[in-house]
Amino acid sequence: MTETTEGKLLWEPSPEFRENSTIARYMGWLRREKGLPFEDYTALWEWSVTDLDGFWSSLWEFFDIQSSKPPEGVLGRREMPGAEWFPGAELNYAEHVFRNAGERPGERPGERPDEPALVHASELRPLGETSWRELEGKVAAFAAGLSGMGVGRGDRVVAYLPNVPEAVVAFLACASLGAVWSSASPDFGAGSVVDRFAQIEPKVLVACDGYRYGGKDFDRTDVVARLQGEIPTLQKTVLLPYLDQGADTAALDDAALWDDVLAANEGAPLRFERVPFDHPLWVLYSSGTTGLPKAIVQSQGGILLEHLKKGRLHIDLGPNDRFFWFTTTGWMMWNLLVGGLLAGATAVLYDGSPAHPGMNVLWKLAQDTGITHFGTSAGYLTGCMKAGIEPGRDFDLSALKGVGSTGSPLPPEGFGWVYGHVGEDLWLYSTSGGTDLCTAFVGGVPLLPVRAGELQARSLGAAVHAFDPDGKPVIGEVGEMVITAPMPSMPVFLWNDPEGERYRESYFDVYPGVWRHGDWILVNGHGGCVISGRSDSTINRGGVRMGTSEIYSAVEGVEEVADSLVVDIPKPGGESFMPLFVVLEEGVELDDDLKNKIKRSIRERTSPRHVPNEIFAVPDVPKTLNGKKLEVPVKKILSGTPPEEAASRDSLGNPESLDRFAELAEKI
Repeated sequence: MTETTEGKLLWEPSPEFRENSTIARYMGWLRREKGLPFEDYTALWEWSVTDLDGFWSSLWEFFDIQSSKPPEGVLGRREMPGAEWFPGAELNYAEHVFRNAGERPGERPGERPDEPALVHASELRPLGETSWRELEGKVAAFAAGLSGMGVGRGDRVVAYLPNVPEAVVAFLACASLGAVWSSASPDFGAGSVVDRFAQIEPKVLVACDGYRYGGKDFDRTDVVARLQGEIPTLQKTVLLPYLDQGADTAALDDAALWDDVLAANEGAPLRFERVPFDHPLWVLYSSGTTGLPKAIVQSQGGILLEHLKKGRLHIDLGPNDRFFWFTTTGWMMWNLLVGGLLAGATAVLYDGSPAHPGMNVLWKLAQDTGITHFGTSAGYLTGCMKAGIEPGRDFDLSALKGVGSTGSPLPPEGFGWVYGHVGEDLWLYSTSGGTDLCTAFVGGVPLLPVRAGELQARSLGAAVHAFDPDGKPVIGEVGEMVITAPMPSMPVFLWNDPEGERYRESYFDVYPGVWRHGDWILVNGHGGCVISGRSDSTINRGGVRMGTSEIYSAVEGVEEVADSLVVDIPKPGGESFMPLFVVLEEGVELDDDLKNKIKRSIRERTSPRHVPNEIFAVPDVPKTLNGKKLEVPVKKILSGTPPEEAASRDSLGNPESLDRFAELAEKI
């Protein structure tokens, strides 16, 4: 494959693609209705981050937000943290989802309700559909069931569920009542789930009996019983027999079966509790690699407005789209996937391994379901590249319009692989954001070209800048990623942080009043962005700061290397030691020839400064349950911190991987 260099132009939207986009219609609406002509996206973005009142109020009007009480203004307070959005407004997130269940203008009555709201498949279940009418009925029934369990406005409902329709039903039911949702994937260990859920004192637990992944079954009934025992505020548990259709509640206290709850409340009307704009919608969690995970609270109104903006303007979702992102319920991308329903799109769910029975399983899903927007992780795309598969050749992907990538930086060769082996005329949008705001700060814009290794632009309303060490914005240089103006989906608070001290320490400790996200970012002259890794795990060699993604691209481009991790360890006297850890393909040994080959690749593809002091073979790279490399905890272990203090093993997908680094700490 021809090498794809960073910045190479790979795709441009056709005039028709641009003109048919929702963001183009929005710009036309601004011109006609508001007298605001913008010649290009850059001008629109500049306005969106300088006239906050004008921009966010325009979205309120453009998206026709329904509120029982009109807002008294856009921003009651604008300082960060503590910005107050749309004071006085009362609304409901779920109500805006089910606006899409009715007939479309000009269509025959009853046609829209029978179209699919959800398309779903898993390793345990065949491909199926849930219509808007069915979804509405199940949400109404489950909401009535929750209400009968004493759940009302502000009460917490937690879910230990896979990415299946029942999770969507339970969430929307919770939101309709004005209750607060929180979820974790069943591959999370019991301790990790307790660390998350116990903090928010939930009233009801919705859980599955187990799941299947990679062809293997994992029973979770003991874990569910443990959750009941260790979360004292739980009053009721609803069990979903997923692994075993004959599962019962005999081993659980105060439990009911999912189907029984729905059957007992069949035919209940769907009602919407309208709540203040800043009323909590859900609680998400930081990775929890050290200490208790931060319990991040985001609001009904903030998420509603942000996900409408993200889904409709930046991903260009509409009622004819089928929107997929490979995710679990423990990652914020699940929340964004469900948010696609706000745009009237069909959400495509998949539960299982992306590599079982082979790397083609998700591409076959795209063919079989007519996915129009295929979202995944950068790691999956590079994994497909390494596996040598040919999705564009082997499957009918003619419905596919866009491919989304997130989770980590997608290297230029990953961009090249998509255009060479998935489709030449595809919009590839690499995005970067975070759980903390449940959105992307930089990413896709359907009006702009795609260049290898670049995220297309900063998102509307996201005042993202690269700060130099003096706290000044820079263009064309790597700097600390910051957000200088408030956004509605920023946390309204962190749970159990009444004075806001942990909130301020988490995001505002370096630049008071400015959100510091913890990534290195470069904003170039045409507005494209390059994320080069976490700023708290950045390599600093000879005063030159570097992100880790460039090194991983060079190392993992060596065919004998399956995975890698690099850290920079400060030493006395201002020196540092940079070890590289590699996971080798089966049957490969790390001899001097391979070490030299790896170093040569790093030297040639990055610079001599990137070459590590030493290379070590390890069985596995420590990662979170969401697949993110744990650079900072490894750095702490190698600097002498005991593994149990450096990372919470329950938050790791492969906790045994820490042991090798503890052994190496004595040698480094």
